[in-house]
Amino acid sequence: MESLGDLLKSWPTGQKITDQAEQKLAELMADPLVARLLDKHPELDEQAVRLNLNRVYQYVTEYRNCTNCPGLEKCPNDFEGHYTLLSCETVNDQPQIYDRKVSCKKFISRRNEDQIKSRIRSFYVDETALQNGYSADEILFKDPKRTEAAYQILDYIVRTKEEGLQQEGLYLAGTFGTGKTFLMCYLLHELAKAGFSGAIVYMPEFVEDLKSMMHEPGKLRETVEMMKETDLLIFDDIGAENLNPWVRDHVLGSILNYRMNRKPTLYTSNYGLDALEQHFSFTSKDGDERHKGQRLMDRIRPYVQVVMVTGDNKRGRK
Repeated sequence: MESLGDLLKSWPTGQKITDQAEQKLAELMADPLVARLLDKHPELDEQAVRLNLNRVYQYVTEYRNCTNCPGLEKCPNDFEGHYTLLSCETVNDQPQIYDRKVSCKKFISRRNEDQIKSRIRSFYVDETALQNGYSADEILFKDPKRTEAAYQILDYIVRTKEEGLQQEGLYLAGTFGTGKTFLMCYLLHELAKAGFSGAIVYMPEFVEDLKSMMHEPGKLRETVEMMKETDLLIFDDIGAENLNPWVRDHVLGSILNYRMNRKPTLYTSNYGLDALEQHFSFTSKDGDERHKGQRLMDRIRPYVQVVMVTGDNKRGRK
């Protein structure tokens, strides 16, 4: 934004610049915004405005910019997302005009949204679901077949906000494309607004990445510790991963063993709990190890509320 000082520098020197300044002062004195300022502070007069011409000019200009806001990304004001606000104090019997920068509603909204997003970590999950925001109507009514599941999600959110972290997590089970991940991202987003941290992990890619982390113990330790400590941990599409005994017993087992009775773990899956236990009981390396699958399920089954998500397959739809 061009300041009054820059504007005056572009004008000719001598008497003409004085005339131009007087013209600009007259325009400001006739501006309704300045008239309201003078009504609010009767101690101010034309001389006070003259002495603070640059402040008043910026105040009026930025107010007009905000009235015709082109969006935060194209904010024409000196300080993006902020506008000048004037106040008046009397010092030694003389009125003094002071200016300060104030955050606009759009800037505050973006800052709040950034704080929410900073509480959520996503591993291999399409972050579109986390970035775009949600509406309760979309959650409840986009597919009437999953309305009951949506109400259970909303109830869990309300209980967590009122009571704090729950002992039980949620286990969203259902067929492909019914919106299980979408509902979990909504839950994370809503609870992040209430101050809870969270992580959502897409299991098939996470398990593959874990195998490479075997050679990066520092990174592996950091990742596991984060998943142990975050308030809400979601394993997305569990059961679709290609497990090996090390991932099952030493990584997943360690995370779940730490979190049970401490913090809720949540899941989405195409499998029911019994089918998931069968999945955990077999690895391509060691074959059928039913007792190890059962051991892992003992850290899942007692600590989740099962929610069946029904509905139409929405993948590929616009």
